[in-house]
Amino acid sequence: MLNKSFYITTPIYYPSGKPHMGHAYSSIVADIFARFKRIDGFEVLFLTGTDEHGLKIQREAKKNSKDTKLFCDELSSKFKDLTVTLNLSNDDFIRTTEKRHYNSVIDIWARLEKSKDIYLSKYKGWYSVSDEAYYDEDEIETKDNLKYAISSGSKVEWVEEESYFFKLSSWQDKLLKLYEKDNPQFILPGSRRNEVIQFVKKGLKDLSVSRTSFSWGIPVPKNPKHIIYVWLDALTNYLSALNYPNTSDDKYKKFWPADIHIIGKDILRFHAIYWPAFLMAANIPLPKRVYGHGWILSDEKKMSKSLGNILDPIEIIKKFGIDQLRYYLTKEVSLGNDGNISLDSLTNCINNDLANNYGNLCQRVFSFIDKNCNSKIPIVEKFEKKDKYLSDEIINEIPKLRKFINNQELNSYIKQVIQFSFNANKYLNDEQPWSLKKNNPKRMNIVLYNILNQIRSISILLSPIMPDSTNKVLDVLGVEKKERNLKSIENFHSLKSGVNLKKIDILFKKIENDN
Repeated sequence: MLNKSFYITTPIYYPSGKPHMGHAYSSIVADIFARFKRIDGFEVLFLTGTDEHGLKIQREAKKNSKDTKLFCDELSSKFKDLTVTLNLSNDDFIRTTEKRHYNSVIDIWARLEKSKDIYLSKYKGWYSVSDEAYYDEDEIETKDNLKYAISSGSKVEWVEEESYFFKLSSWQDKLLKLYEKDNPQFILPGSRRNEVIQFVKKGLKDLSVSRTSFSWGIPVPKNPKHIIYVWLDALTNYLSALNYPNTSDDKYKKFWPADIHIIGKDILRFHAIYWPAFLMAANIPLPKRVYGHGWILSDEKKMSKSLGNILDPIEIIKKFGIDQLRYYLTKEVSLGNDGNISLDSLTNCINNDLANNYGNLCQRVFSFIDKNCNSKIPIVEKFEKKDKYLSDEIINEIPKLRKFINNQELNSYIKQVIQFSFNANKYLNDEQPWSLKKNNPKRMNIVLYNILNQIRSISILLSPIMPDSTNKVLDVLGVEKKERNLKSIENFHSLKSGVNLKKIDILFKKIENDN
């Protein structure tokens, strides 16, 4: 029985357009953490989904002459399909148009009313329909007589309407105490934390949490002309998936508070300021961490239609493969920073790291054993001391690898694991099993067993990043599903001698440049 639980979420995506690289990146990152925690013995809940309310969706549906709910169904299905395309291991897919979500939002609203953190007044100010966000005067700029949000570049419009307000200003000191004393790692990386602290210290204004100018959303109880602000609605999804407001439900008791919300830096304010303030006011425990990753840049520029530099994840997967994309994004992008990607660097990464290193190691060893050992894992009587250092190197580094994951240092994690692969290739070249076949077959068997064991360990460690390819390798080695975990890496002799190696195609074909 697993007694360790781990709850991780992606942002829920606003399905007003087709999925892009930013969606893919957030989802892949969250999936890697979820998969690692599973091989580390945790019971994991991994949530993703779609945020389907608000004026933007209502306008898009009208523009397309479609019923709003049917329009959402169509768009949401594309994001659900994306979970399959990206090979995500999510346990749930939440939609804000579901009944379970409606129940959660209504309960949160009732709690905020009961705590007297909501009051009725009038809102005057700048609002971006695209961002579903309010902006102060110092956060907008004028271009060609039109107003735009400086941070996102989205058009803003002046709004005057009756509105319910949340007393965000009264939670300023408690938020600062959260960031600086109670949980200094509530926001990561450190640059995002500093950004939020500076923003909060400037002073927080009460937040408009309802709109009257459209109807597509969850109506305010007892005053249905008001629609609950889309972010108060959307953020509650993290609780909806746990059958909240039933706080005695096993799912809620096991998984709340969430361990980590993975988000893009553009929605940091909503998750790191509004969300904890709503929860504190509602007297609900806070999530343990919000991690705001950077943007994915294309050739050092933010992707945009006007620049024509948008990289479509679906097209890349069709051409290069899903494991290849997952590996590349993990290795080339330092998680907390903006990441610059290009098709050229993707090609080089596949050829150098995957085809020439890990893939080549597997192919060389499997091919040699097929020709020289009847395709069986060699039987070994005893190991020499110098053979154990290779596996000990990995076993001794597992605590460090675990720490990398717990601190969201994916870049460091993958570089360390790939170094193990380089070391294994070097060991193979140094020991030269091909020259031992005639004169010292026992030693040849030791070297081959040792290198197969190393391939097994490296494959388990790479499995959260490249699940398809690594599982093919582990299938070849006859490693049982229940043995594909960190604990089994420490059991050096768990690789069964005499097992027939299954046939395997080339794992990673080298990519030829189109030029």
